[in-house]
Amino acid sequence: MSLMRSWVESANSAETDFPLNNLPLGVFSTPEDPRPRQGVAIGEMILDVARLEEEGLLRLADEPVMDRGAWNAVMALGPAKWAELRERLTGLLAEGARERGQVEPALVPMASARLHMPFTVAEFTDFYAGRHHAFNVGTMFRGPENALPPNWLHIPIGYNGRASSVVVSGTDFRRPWGQLKGPEFEAPILAPSRRFDFELEMGAVVGQPSRFGHPVSVAEADAMIFGYVILNDWSARDIQAWEYQPLGPFQAKATATTISPWIVMKAALEPFRVSTPPREKPLLPYLEEPGPMLYDIDLEVALRPDGAEESVITRTNYREMYYSSAQQLAHHTLSG
Repeated sequence: MSLMRSWVESANSAETDFPLNNLPLGVFSTPEDPRPRQGVAIGEMILDVARLEEEGLLRLADEPVMDRGAWNAVMALGPAKWAELRERLTGLLAEGARERGQVEPALVPMASARLHMPFTVAEFTDFYAGRHHAFNVGTMFRGPENALPPNWLHIPIGYNGRASSVVVSGTDFRRPWGQLKGPEFEAPILAPSRRFDFELEMGAVVGQPSRFGHPVSVAEADAMIFGYVILNDWSARDIQAWEYQPLGPFQAKATATTISPWIVMKAALEPFRVSTPPREKPLLPYLEEPGPMLYDIDLEVALRPDGAEESVITRTNYREMYYSSAQQLAHHTLSG
């Protein structure tokens, strides 16, 4: 896919994460103005959209919605307004834009900004949707012969997480304590986790609610998704091994869930849509997809221990997920 040209020169580099095609949404502050406010990443800069709204260059509603320090109010406006926002931002930042002179003063160097949580988390549900991950984690706890639960190929499995523990990437937190019961102990002990792990995930940001008591289809669920973030599901494996039966993870997953500070709007990912993998077992009709619901996104994890060089330890692609976020969300609403 070719890059769209912007008058912000750093957005035209082939190496940038934030070309005009992307325009992810975040919340930032600066030493000069410590007030968290909404912004859009473009090249090496952040566009202060709260300022543009105040100056009348960007308006989505009768009341201001970009001065809240979170994108929830914009999400509440619905998909038509999401599309209007993206179209307007693209027009303001495109090469040759007539409003450049008015917009340029609202640019802030990203290097001098502090990034905050981009939205207020009302609810967080973590799904177990990658086949390889499900098999590998299952092997850790049950052995390879019982690694994949018998329901896994039929149903998106998830649990309700702790919304208050979802924080922006870079937030400091302490190693979790919990009950540990290894084979070397006759009884559980209380101690810091010795097997604190990470999980590379994508998080779907749901911008529209479902009606109470009314399930949604996969297509309707897809329309409710505002955008995506990269997510790290920090997991205390030794705490998890002792506590997870019969109701699943609890304290092992409660320490922190870190997310990227930028929300990539779903519209920016449209050119990368791909289908879910072939089904090993037929799904029930309510989980059938009307079209491609995954995305071709390369993902990797690099680890840099103190005093050592960084090394890439895993590479994957989001297209490997067995269940799409839209399928997960549709299943989530099934019981009302």
